[in-house]
Amino acid sequence: MKRIGQAPNIAIAQLWVDMLQDQGIDANMQRYFLNGAAGDLPPDQCLPEIWVQDDAQFERAKSAFADLQRMPQRNWVCATCGERVEGGFEQCWNCLSPMPTI
Repeated sequence: MKRIGQAPNIAIAQLWVDMLQDQGIDANMQRYFLNGAAGDLPPDQCLPEIWVQDDAQFERAKSAFADLQRMPQRNWVCATCGERVEGGFEQCWNCLSPMPTI
C-alpha cells in the first residue's frame, strides 16, 4: 500500500478516491477525522490522504491522481441574465437558470 497524495478536505478526497476506483484502481482514503487535531498537530499533517492498495497500480494511480488535480473547470455565461459563472456550477448563482447543454 502506497500513498499517492493529500486532499484539501474529506469531500474532495472521497471524490478523488471514487474517480480512481472508477478507473479500476484500488484506492482508499486515510486520516478521515484527523482534521480535528489541527492546531495540536501541524495542519499539513492532518489532511486526508489517498492511498493505493496494490503497489503494482501505483504508477498508473499517480498519473491519474495528477490528472484529477488539474481537471479543467467550465466557465459559462448565463443565457438568461448574462452573468459569468465560473467553476463547476451547473446553475447560475444570480438567477438560478441551469447551465446550457453543450
